[in-house]
Amino acid sequence: MAEEDAEAIDRRIATFYSAFDNRDGAMPNGDNLRDLFTDDARIFRSSPAGLDVWSVEAFIAPRIAWLTDGTLTDFHEWETESRTDIEGRIASRRSLYRKSGRRGEECLDGQGRKFIQLVRKDAQWLIASIVWEDLP
Repeated sequence: MAEEDAEAIDRRIATFYSAFDNRDGAMPNGDNLRDLFTDDARIFRSSPAGLDVWSVEAFIAPRIAWLTDGTLTDFHEWETESRTDIEGRIASRRSLYRKSGRRGEECLDGQGRKFIQLVRKDAQWLIASIVWEDLP
């Protein structure tokens, strides 16, 4: 069961990262992204300016808009390293990632780390929270 759970979590995280990709005319789908989360999940970003906190909808809606309205072009994020710990029906994913793209003439190359908490509900793993920070 642990191997099946790990593979299911890997697929879920890959789907999460692939949602932020508009290269080669790809059109991100917010509904597919929403389906990854529990109903009351929260997303947190830690930065030198403080802590930002979003509901799933407040997080997804502007990002899908930026990826589909021309604000961000040739953009994508991808996981570069990960570690997943599974204990029963809860799991924690430590994820290092990179991102690349453009906002107007500005190049958006960067990296960061995400800590993703998941819960198994019925037969699927759902994201309960994400905490992330971009790295310099």
